[in-house]
Amino acid sequence: MVGSAGPGGQPPGTPRERRLGGDTPSSPGGRPPEAPRDSPARREHASGAPPLAGEAHPVSPTLGPAEIREIARRLGIRPSKRLGQNFVTDAGTVRRIVSLAQLRPDDVVLEVGPGFGSLTLGLLPAARHVTAIEVDPSLAAALAVTVAAHAPSFPQRLTVLTADAARVGAGELPGEPPTSLVANLPYNVAVPIVLHLLAELPTLRRGLVMVQAEVADRMTAPPGSRVYGVPSVKLAWYADARRAGPVPRTVFWPVPNVDSGLVAFTRRDPPAVDVPRADVFAVVDAAFSQRRKTLRAALATWAGSAADAERILSAAEVDPGARGESLGVAEFARIAAAHRAEFP
Repeated sequence: MVGSAGPGGQPPGTPRERRLGGDTPSSPGGRPPEAPRDSPARREHASGAPPLAGEAHPVSPTLGPAEIREIARRLGIRPSKRLGQNFVTDAGTVRRIVSLAQLRPDDVVLEVGPGFGSLTLGLLPAARHVTAIEVDPSLAAALAVTVAAHAPSFPQRLTVLTADAARVGAGELPGEPPTSLVANLPYNVAVPIVLHLLAELPTLRRGLVMVQAEVADRMTAPPGSRVYGVPSVKLAWYADARRAGPVPRTVFWPVPNVDSGLVAFTRRDPPAVDVPRADVFAVVDAAFSQRRKTLRAALATWAGSAADAERILSAAEVDPGARGESLGVAEFARIAAAHRAEFP
């Protein structure tokens, strides 16, 4: 299960915010530990003021496998299967993700599950601000310290929120609303997190997420595909999504049993129907609960009877003998609208 620190349950209390330079665990005296004399952070700091977001950065701060293991040892953290914790240790993969995210200088990035901070360090020079949501309090507390040691030119660009990304509300996010989602998501909750954030945060215009390869296939599958299903349709309600490339399992610690894939999405307007999103998603869930049955049969319970389902489908100009896997999100929306007209 790949993910930096996925939601494994809401931490006690309300979400907690940390800004770099505030009250964070650090070395004695409240100051972040200094980077080694020969480290990228020292060379970066010596170069002068930080470049503007989007400009070429003289030294890209990264975390290598040894540094990540050392941070884990210091914090007493062992990667959790329950939380889907597999941490990116390859600098080239981090740079690739940041490049494919196509961030603009004014972007406010939302990162879910930053873990030890490998991707965070890559995002900070490329965006105006990064809000990192981390469910693990120990990792959340350590992230600001890590950034201070490896990228001291960017303290003002990071906010860390201790929270469950699958439950966080728009009003709980500090600062400006995010415009882009870039994250390494745990396999078991990847789709719910993406759908929740797209529903909760209308300012999210695009994103790039790393998920299990099979999940990436389901999220981006077109109608008629063998793996087309509920995730495909619901994501299509919000955005156009596409595969953005594979990620081998060898770039993670610990190494997972499966490969990963990148999914890029761009928000678009949902189908123009006068029904709530929840009504459309109810049709989708019913249609795929028995995906091998015709829509007339699969939607019988939802509609009230097979005869009612057939009448609603006909009113929506959808073949009652078709199966859910052949319909796009616009057709599911028409079915929901026809049901609302039949049973106002």
